[in-house]
Amino acid sequence: MPAGANQKREHEFKQLEKKFRQSGRYSGREEEVAARIVNKQRAKYGETKEEKRKDREGTSPDRGLPVEDYQTLTIAQIKRRLDSLSSGDLKKLRSYEARHKNRKGVLEILDRSMRNG
Repeated sequence: MPAGANQKREHEFKQLEKKFRQSGRYSGREEEVAARIVNKQRAKYGETKEEKRKDREGTSPDRGLPVEDYQTLTIAQIKRRLDSLSSGDLKKLRSYEARHKNRKGVLEILDRSMRNG
């Protein structure tokens, strides 16, 4: 596991590695595959040095969105924050979501909020 990974990612890595060993998948490459999966998640949620650097420099893709730290939020957390947003803000979030994460559940919630708001 790379330096800088938090406890949650370390646990996720160990669980994946164990799962792959038990199931016989990726024989001899369990550690490598588990690390790649965890690193992909770290990058996706802004936990890598590169993503943190982008955020400090103001070049992070979620910079300027109406919901702070949007990239790291779960669907439930996003849903709770939508009530206070204008229709323009909802459209901005939907556009970002479609271009970056494209989570079906979030897109549905945003669509519903735009119709009801």
